[in-house]
Amino acid sequence: MSEYDRVRTGRLVLKGHAKKAKKRRREKKDREESVVVAGHDDTLAHGGWWRATRVSEVTGTVAVEFGTRVYVKALDNGLFTLGAPHPHGEGPSPEEILTAFPIGDAGKVAFKSGYGKYLGVDKNGVVVGRSDAVGVVEQWEPVFQDDRLAVLNGSNDRFVSVTADDDVVCRSATAGSSEFCTVRSVARKTADPDERVPTEERGSLRDVEVNYVKKFQKFQDKKLRVSREDRSRLQRAKQRGNLHEALLDRRSKMKADRYCK
Repeated sequence: MSEYDRVRTGRLVLKGHAKKAKKRRREKKDREESVVVAGHDDTLAHGGWWRATRVSEVTGTVAVEFGTRVYVKALDNGLFTLGAPHPHGEGPSPEEILTAFPIGDAGKVAFKSGYGKYLGVDKNGVVVGRSDAVGVVEQWEPVFQDDRLAVLNGSNDRFVSVTADDDVVCRSATAGSSEFCTVRSVARKTADPDERVPTEERGSLRDVEVNYVKKFQKFQDKKLRVSREDRSRLQRAKQRGNLHEALLDRRSKMKADRYCK
């Protein structure tokens, strides 16, 4: 058994907080980490590890990929490098697997290596994993834009990249091709219940009505015209499946819909 295999990871520990007793939930973890093989070529090519496309998906068991099937690898001295390229259909090695923890509601996360240490940045901008708790240095912000991802450190406002010698550093103030990476997860991907619901129809009935008024109103005087009638009829219309017609009728009475005379 290697030194890496002897290390056991635990829950997120914040600096200044006392550690609590650990509780093993092996069965729950197994369920959460069930491999996703939904038929997507990219996921299958990476051994069932799917690509995160939003911050909420950067949680649990993850790996950070630079290039194609090349992952950030933890070393026993607390440093990080790039591992060897993996063949098609193979996922990351144990030393390339991290655990991500969300931090509050600010869109930031903490990463923990298999050696049980949190990833941070030293004074030279080198990514290290030597901390037992999470402070500002150990906080990271996954930045998604235009279908690309770069990971920003919360202490030095620099993005993660890899040097010519395959060392993992955090020194660039801007994100370019060298900073673009992919965070992959093997956890079971839960479906978004609103994924197939049009944007205008998300939220309460009031929200839905306001959304459609904004979409179709002429706004000649820049005033939003929403019917003040009771919305109980809208609720019944929604149940009958003619919500759109009911909304149109309410807008026509306000004489604000561009398609109503």
